[in-house]
Amino acid sequence: MKKFALKFAAAGAAATLLAACATVADGPRSSAAVAPYRDTINLNGRLNVNYHKDDKPESLTVNFSWRQQADRTDVALMSPLGQTVATVHVTPGEATLTQGGKAPRSAADVDTLSAQLLGWSLPVSGLRDWLQGYATGADGSRFAATPARDSVVTRDGWHLHYVSWQDAAAAVPQPRRIDASRSGGGQVDDMEIRIVIDAPL
Repeated sequence: MKKFALKFAAAGAAATLLAACATVADGPRSSAAVAPYRDTINLNGRLNVNYHKDDKPESLTVNFSWRQQADRTDVALMSPLGQTVATVHVTPGEATLTQGGKAPRSAADVDTLSAQLLGWSLPVSGLRDWLQGYATGADGSRFAATPARDSVVTRDGWHLHYVSWQDAAAAVPQPRRIDASRSGGGQVDDMEIRIVIDAPL
């Protein structure tokens, strides 16, 4: 039973990771090779995270529901059996995590919230872009993924690989699977994230 509860706590950590998308990136929003960036999207998917903390391997897998607007992101995290284990609501001035049976936890932003909950921050602020095939490259330029140009190193050190697409032959392909990895420091090292988008954008 204790192990089961720990899995649910880990799912809450994943919620914080997902919600880190809430920052709105600057720069151009469209490309001839990919679908134009949209502030409003709804999608469902699966998230798998593997990492090392204090030299011990950790992993978690959750399903997620993503509802994004220009100034708000709402994410629900579900167990593989479909039970909602955590919800996250993010606006420009506040991030709130709610888990069943616990009081909501809030902070000014998701990086601060994740640091409070986990003891270390998950700096994955680009997820709002990543899910649509966009990223900010290491040189600060705007990256737009295509089946022919499917990898980039981001400004904050993430290696992104767009592994598969909803329809690679479409005029504007949309991502289906995204793999992200980064070698870190401190308590967390060698983090790998696999995102599979089940429903089209």
